[in-house]
Amino acid sequence: MVRVHAGQLNMISIIIPTYNEAGNIKELIERIENCLSESHELIIIDDASPDQTAKIAEELARKFPIKVIRRLGKLGLASAVLTGFRAASGDLLCVMDSDLSHPPEIIPALLENLKTKNADIVVASRFIEGSGIENWPKLRRLNTALASLVVRPLTGVKDPMSGFFLLKRETVQNINLVPRGYKILLEILVKAKYSSVFEFPFVFKDRICGKSKLNLKIYWEFVMQLFSLYAYKLGKCLKN
Repeated sequence: MVRVHAGQLNMISIIIPTYNEAGNIKELIERIENCLSESHELIIIDDASPDQTAKIAEELARKFPIKVIRRLGKLGLASAVLTGFRAASGDLLCVMDSDLSHPPEIIPALLENLKTKNADIVVASRFIEGSGIENWPKLRRLNTALASLVVRPLTGVKDPMSGFFLLKRETVQNINLVPRGYKILLEILVKAKYSSVFEFPFVFKDRICGKSKLNLKIYWEFVMQLFSLYAYKLGKCLKN
């Protein structure tokens, strides 16, 4: 059970899991600070990166509103996000990757659409009109297309596996989110308390520095997550 306590009104907490992102984290933080005027904090959850990612973030915390949480090992993206939820002070929670594939410059637009569309969740989407993907190999495009097809019955959102999204804290309060794999948004969309989701287009750009964290273990965790979420949804349907 994820217990997310009441946050400060009109404050956004930006949750950024990291592992070996020393080549990206400084630029990411500076770009966030340059584009965001709203009251905010950055929460860096680092899984014991051997390249000193956490140390770089801690040095930047002298200048910017940053909390750095060091974990003792590589515990995974989903659990890092949930750790960030618990540590967050804001009433709005934004999750994004640390590899610069998610442009921080659209965070103000996500905030604006959360307000104007009266949405509980805003997803930065790669698969709606006006969006796009740059520099992805064909195999990864195929894997993503197949995964999107498999999860379609779980949610009506076109990009339910996006790693870039904004939500109201209340949507995940006291929800039993399972920190498995790296597709935490999918878990939230199936289990959270919300009435409206809005998708905002953006152009996903593959990383330049560092290496992708995708491996066979992560793919297997995704398969297990799918079984769990389908069972959860089926159970809800039978109860109703």
